[in-house]
Amino acid sequence: MNLQELFGGRRVTLLGAGVSHMPLAEVAAKYASLLTVRDKKSPAELGENAVRLEALGAKLITGDGYLRDIDEDLVFRSPGIRPDLPELNEARARGSVVTSEMECFLAAHPCPVYAITGSDGKTPTTTLTSLLLMPKGKVILGGNIGEPLLYRLPLITPDDAVAAELSSFQLMTVDAPIDVAAITNITPNHLNWHTSMEEYIEAKARILARAGRAVLNYDNGVTRSLGETLPVTTPVTWFSLAPIPDAVLRTGDSRVWLEGETVFAEFPGEGRAAVMTRADIRLPGMHNVANYMTAVAVTHGCTTAERIREVARTFGGVEHRLEFVRERDGVTYYNGSIDSSPTRTAAALSALADRPTPSPVVLIAGGYDKHIPYEPLAEAVLDPGSHVRAVVLTGDTGPKIRDVLLAHPAYPEAVKRGFVLAENADFDEAVREASRIARPGDTVLLSPASASFDHFRNFEERGRHFKDLVHAL
Repeated sequence: MNLQELFGGRRVTLLGAGVSHMPLAEVAAKYASLLTVRDKKSPAELGENAVRLEALGAKLITGDGYLRDIDEDLVFRSPGIRPDLPELNEARARGSVVTSEMECFLAAHPCPVYAITGSDGKTPTTTLTSLLLMPKGKVILGGNIGEPLLYRLPLITPDDAVAAELSSFQLMTVDAPIDVAAITNITPNHLNWHTSMEEYIEAKARILARAGRAVLNYDNGVTRSLGETLPVTTPVTWFSLAPIPDAVLRTGDSRVWLEGETVFAEFPGEGRAAVMTRADIRLPGMHNVANYMTAVAVTHGCTTAERIREVARTFGGVEHRLEFVRERDGVTYYNGSIDSSPTRTAAALSALADRPTPSPVVLIAGGYDKHIPYEPLAEAVLDPGSHVRAVVLTGDTGPKIRDVLLAHPAYPEAVKRGFVLAENADFDEAVREASRIARPGDTVLLSPASASFDHFRNFEERGRHFKDLVHAL
């Protein structure tokens, strides 16, 4: 399938004028008989995007009724729009084909696709996968990581390779072949959008339905259960922070694991091989060891041990993921704005504690409420071995996190040890409060354990605003 075959002569509507649809609008305008773009925001709120769409000749339908009377031939929903909305069901009844940018790209399957999803770690793992891959052609990085893929279809050849990050929103309706599909882990997330944890798991699991090979986390109960139910026709590569029992492996299965300080891999017909050591990995934290093991498992057969070690020693991380900002008056500031769940924040705290000389942490947490439990965050913060000496709460979830911390059995003892709990609904003031609380030798960490949509358009905007505030101190 090419773009001419997909769009040619058809009436096309795009639901949402966001990141994934603006490049798509440009190619659809070339081939479609009519292009309509629908968005809840007004043209004024869409700003430059509205100007660009009108210049393409697109018809704009905006406001609260933007989903009414959809009858175009081809309907592209943005990832944030549920596929089972009544308006979309009505469109299907009228004969519309409802799809998405990612569904169409994966169905086209122009080259080998290495796809990664998970509750935590999918962005760094997808980035590492793109760095490790060594195809005959070029590597294309995209998907939920920020760059759409379908519009680039004419530029992709069979010799290329795609490293794609996929969200549960994108996976809800995906039914397409994927060469290697990985799930880093599954923990509660996005329960304000998904109807239940069961639906969330089912969405993630769709990445495995037509996978040539699955890469799964043996240490995570949910992904382990998913792997144990896969048919023998889908070989599994397990990864783990500990040795994996021989009995787990079926014929054709493989494993990547950490033993002592060394990462080993064992694939059929190749035997056990040392891949790298923890000392090779520049990024701190055991969660980054797990990310590397996932990427190593995903790229097996399309990389080398030399390439793996080279990337491990030089890759400094992705923006907003435990990103060093500055040191001021003996206090170090880190930006972890991507940390939108308690487990991500717990992993960031663990990574800081894993340094040769851990420092006390002043944590800034709170944001948009995804209706997920915060007990895992309380466990990480209040554990007797925790290096967190203060938490500054902000945003919509600030009161929710405060209540969970206060109710935790370890809270009184933490207070006796000097633990400080502060709260300021205003994000800017919360950052300044954290700076006032911090002492020389401390680390101030923005790791919100919450999404950003209460006050920011996305986590990138939140992280960059945090960096601006820190540099202005």
